[in-house]
Amino acid sequence: MAMKTIYLSVISKENRQRRGLSLSAIVCLLTFLLMSVTGQAQLQIQPRELIARLELSNSADYARKDAAVYLDLEGLGLVPDDSRGQSLVVEEKSVQTQSQVIDTDGDGVVDTLLVLSDYKPAEVKHFEVYCDAVAARAQAMPQRVYAEISQKVGGYWKEGKSSGDLTRGSHEYMEGYFVNVQRLDVPHEHSDHSWYIRYEGPGIESEQVGYRQYLDWRNGIDIFGKKTTSMVLPGVGQDGFDSYHEPSAWGSDILKVGDALGLGSYGYFDGQKALRVSDFDGSFCRILSNGPVYACYEIGYLNWQVAGNNTDITAKVSMHAGSRLAHVELKLSKRLPILCTGIVKLPGVNYYQGDLESITGEAYSYMATWGKQSLAGGNLGMAVIFKHRDVGKLTTDDNNYLVTLRTGGSNEVDYYFLAAWDGEEPGGIKTEAEFLDYVKKQCRDLTVPLRVRKWTSAGQMTKQYPINAERALAWSKRMANSQIAEYGEHLALKRMDGQPSGARWGYTTGLINQSYDDLADATGNMFYRNFAERVIGSFIGEDGGIETYDINSYNIDQINSGKMVLRMWRHTGKENYKKAADLLRLQLKDHPRTSEGGFWHKKRYPYQLWLDGVYMGMPFLAEYEVLFNNGQHIDEAVNEFVIVSKHCRDPKTGLFYHAWDEKKEQGWADPKTGLSKHFWGRGFGWYCMALVDTLEIIPKDRQDLRQPIIDILKDVSATLLKYQDKETGLWWQILDKAGAPGNYRESSASAMFTYALSKGINDGYLPKDKYGAAVLKAYEGIVRDFVEVHADGSIDLTGCVIVGGLGYGRDGSYEYYMSEPIRDNDPKAVGPFIMAGLQIAELLKK
Repeated sequence: MAMKTIYLSVISKENRQRRGLSLSAIVCLLTFLLMSVTGQAQLQIQPRELIARLELSNSADYARKDAAVYLDLEGLGLVPDDSRGQSLVVEEKSVQTQSQVIDTDGDGVVDTLLVLSDYKPAEVKHFEVYCDAVAARAQAMPQRVYAEISQKVGGYWKEGKSSGDLTRGSHEYMEGYFVNVQRLDVPHEHSDHSWYIRYEGPGIESEQVGYRQYLDWRNGIDIFGKKTTSMVLPGVGQDGFDSYHEPSAWGSDILKVGDALGLGSYGYFDGQKALRVSDFDGSFCRILSNGPVYACYEIGYLNWQVAGNNTDITAKVSMHAGSRLAHVELKLSKRLPILCTGIVKLPGVNYYQGDLESITGEAYSYMATWGKQSLAGGNLGMAVIFKHRDVGKLTTDDNNYLVTLRTGGSNEVDYYFLAAWDGEEPGGIKTEAEFLDYVKKQCRDLTVPLRVRKWTSAGQMTKQYPINAERALAWSKRMANSQIAEYGEHLALKRMDGQPSGARWGYTTGLINQSYDDLADATGNMFYRNFAERVIGSFIGEDGGIETYDINSYNIDQINSGKMVLRMWRHTGKENYKKAADLLRLQLKDHPRTSEGGFWHKKRYPYQLWLDGVYMGMPFLAEYEVLFNNGQHIDEAVNEFVIVSKHCRDPKTGLFYHAWDEKKEQGWADPKTGLSKHFWGRGFGWYCMALVDTLEIIPKDRQDLRQPIIDILKDVSATLLKYQDKETGLWWQILDKAGAPGNYRESSASAMFTYALSKGINDGYLPKDKYGAAVLKAYEGIVRDFVEVHADGSIDLTGCVIVGGLGYGRDGSYEYYMSEPIRDNDPKAVGPFIMAGLQIAELLKK
């Protein structure tokens, strides 16, 4: 008899004492003992390996059920195609929670871990991720989502009449039986009602609802209303091809799609109507995942011909357990001017659309209908949810309520759809008010997702504490090397091969390349300086003109990269760099100002002072004046710090509000004070960095100009200590609301404050005995919380809010600042992190 092999998880004595044997360990022991008794066991020890620890926080002040977090396996420290990825289990307090490893791109390699859990309002939960082969095989989670595609075999094609008007699909498939397949390449004979694909296309369902997509020239999406939380699709259509149209114990098909897109399908908008994906050369469907808590299928149409264009289009449709939402991810091989999605237009229903005026572009909104539009009777609600930035317009045609979608430079776009039928049992959504509340909560949850902190074993093995000078310098070099290797010249106007990158002249380009230039000074490695010059120089012509720069916009953000232009002039003496700097200085000469001489943030932001703008413009202004004008107008730069401090500083906290409107007219401005509502971390960070950078420029003999900035620096530094997180040494997105629902420790602000404080100590403005320990704790906190180490040795910087602004849908509310997405490797965090590491290294050398 062949010997069976099992693996026994080994749990350390420390863990057993701390938390007792886990359920998975007990299962392993019992299995081993049972098989040993039968003589069929061969023991091989495979240590139970801790991969990562997670802290997941509910960002809402209401409960969330079955809230999902998707974690990239590379970000957990695993290499691509790592066998450990197949054996991951997630535990909360030693009890396995619902999770699933996913192959999101269908290449046969798992790349993502889904963690599913319920949360109380503002609840913080802690999880451990283990590689445990035995526990992974033993975990038995109920099937809560399901996806399938089923074709007939064992029969034959017969000439028949298709209801479509295409040359393909003039056949019917006779006899045979259905089998589920992982991939179906649709034969040319197939069209609608050819009896070849069970319920005419792929299906996907959760406990609440099911959907099917017609895999033919109609490409519509239909709804299965369910009267049970069990998975029903495996039996649908098995007892007669059209049986699902009739009410049954499980439910039925409940939507009349007709000539419409149905619910959430996609097409091309020609300016008047939606054109379905109907004329194409071939199609396929494959099942990418099939539960138990995540399911996904992909449909592809090859050489779709529409409106004089042709492109391949693929759509991934996925669901996770406990949700009605289906996520659609569209990808085109060639760009089309405009895509669309929508909801079938049926008589006698109420139509709703969400806010598209007062929300940020990154926030989600919706279109929805409710009413007697179910084939099975009763009320049916349908909704499509989309990101504001992707929307062209909301419109209608004869058959659909439509939203047009912009694919952008990536030729990709994604959105969600959902349905709720009042015939669902048990529970379900019964009223219009409940339905609209559900839709709005989905928009809110997508806009402000769970907050994620993670610590990986791979990272812990690499990170050593306390940080010394050598390690701090090494982290800065490693970050720069990783960024350059991964992103190359993506910020340059043109790549080395001469092809345009799509980049534009902007403040982040100057920021991150300034950090590379600083790194060249610290290490003596001129590769970093040459790289920075190549990127900045790609925008500057021989005549000093700056590509993509518009002086007439009077946008002070556009000045920041001028600091690198000045450096390049100092390094090389090239005349075109001097001319480019002259052009930027000319903007500041004519830049519109407040009555006290403060620079407007932008021409289209009249009478507004933002903290960001101080960093963007004043160090450049001061250095230009020193280099070329004998320091004549440095006082203008100093005056900016004083004016901003006068108006934005809160006397109670010492913190600075993000912005001030002199006219007190903006929607975000307090009508009495003109101030914005909150203390935004990165906004204050820009201001603090500007203080130390400008002090470095002002000549030592101009104490009259230096002292006001020194005084402000000492004041803000003392304030920063008060609001530094005691546990981690970091700072929060909204500085004075530590621990509030949705608030989080933010990497760019933390790096900026660390840089400003450490440089303030190094340059002699701040006492080391007061600030030294705090700034070292801050830097170690950044490395511990935000530096993500990959198996190949590269690193990412996580936890950076993409942007923070005011006006144009950004109302400055707490909810607004929570709604901006968080991403990895944003230059606004990477640059300050590299510079902070250099200052910390210098501080520790002393």
